[in-house]
Amino acid sequence: MTQPPFAERLPYHRLARLTPHHRWWRPLLGTLVVAAAYVLAVLVLLLCSAVLGTALGYPADADGWPEFGPVPGTAVDLLSIAVGLPVLLLTVRWTGRRPAGSVSSVTGRLRWRWLGLCVLTALPVLALATGGMFLLPEDGGEARSEWVGGTEFARALAVLVVLVPLQAAAEEYVFRGWLTQAAGAFLRSPWAALVPQAVLFAAAHGWGTPWGFADLLVFAACAGWLTWRTGGLEASIALHAVNNLFAFGISAAVVDGLASDETAADAGWQTVLLDIAGIALYTAAVTWWLRRRPLERTAPAPPPPAHPYAMAPGQWPASLATGVPLPANRPAYPATAAPLPPHRAHPAAGAAVPPDWTGHPAAGRPVPQAGPGRPATGAPAPQTGPDHAPADDVVPPSWPPHPGTASPWPGPGRPTEPAGTGEEGPDEV
Repeated sequence: MTQPPFAERLPYHRLARLTPHHRWWRPLLGTLVVAAAYVLAVLVLLLCSAVLGTALGYPADADGWPEFGPVPGTAVDLLSIAVGLPVLLLTVRWTGRRPAGSVSSVTGRLRWRWLGLCVLTALPVLALATGGMFLLPEDGGEARSEWVGGTEFARALAVLVVLVPLQAAAEEYVFRGWLTQAAGAFLRSPWAALVPQAVLFAAAHGWGTPWGFADLLVFAACAGWLTWRTGGLEASIALHAVNNLFAFGISAAVVDGLASDETAADAGWQTVLLDIAGIALYTAAVTWWLRRRPLERTAPAPPPPAHPYAMAPGQWPASLATGVPLPANRPAYPATAAPLPPHRAHPAAGAAVPPDWTGHPAAGRPVPQAGPGRPATGAPAPQTGPDHAPADDVVPPSWPPHPGTASPWPGPGRPTEPAGTGEEGPDEV
């Protein structure tokens, strides 16, 4: 039977309902599982790095942890965020009971060609915004740190190119992915689902200046809108990864730049204005691309479970009529090799009586043979009437009397004589 067309198509923020196994408590349980599993994964990573640093002879800091230096220490920090990516994908698969790719996009996978196009779009736009920051006056008139050197910068840049995209993707999968879809499981409005993740994203980077917090809010809101508008995380991942590469690259170019504790939350208002201008320009560029390259923005909602009896009448199983399942290789009954005997008419009421299959030769059962009181097959039936008295050994027929009529053979073996007569005859006293 043809299924009816789907009644709804789900946008990105509603993909938590993509599976027929969706229940209202799964997003809440999944959020707790992600948080607990991420903390456990970070503890395991830090413990392994501490053991490795001690084995390699790195000096310990005031807290007893190995002091790796700017580049290795930054690598550990980036990995401690990147481990959230496999944790999240496993949680989506096990707790959410849906494909892990449903967090990537509405197509169930990461659209690599679209991601590459977004990266190529973000590079010149954010490079322009980053270059404008070098024209800003220094705080307090102090010069920036000296050049770190070509060899050291190349080593740091190689580490950043590998790990920064993983760190940025992990944050996007958590905030624009999981948290947006968890809120969208309860809220239909996209903005109602995007605002909570933006606030949590800004708070996760610490409380610095009001300008820095506003910058993070705008970044998260634009990244969330691009995710909803494009139906996937590719545009937001490209924005986040390129932005962080420029930020970490500038820090890696100067001595002890990667060792600084400052984050985007500590930015001043001039830096924030340039950053917001770059984000807005990138958002406009991606919107322009969408007009030239339309993308799939929704996914089909899961079909309702099929009714067990939703089939054509000819497809009904035999057990629906009888209540008893029948084997698939049951033999035909009665056998089709022999013709069926015609219905016999009831001698008293004239009603049709179904044939008796017990003696049919095609049914696989023996036919009664001739014997005492039973004529042989094919023998003429005993005659009755005024000139032929019924024999004593006539056997009554096998069919039962018709309901509501008098039986023609009321006795067990022979007909009852008329009332008022006896063996002496009607004239004898």
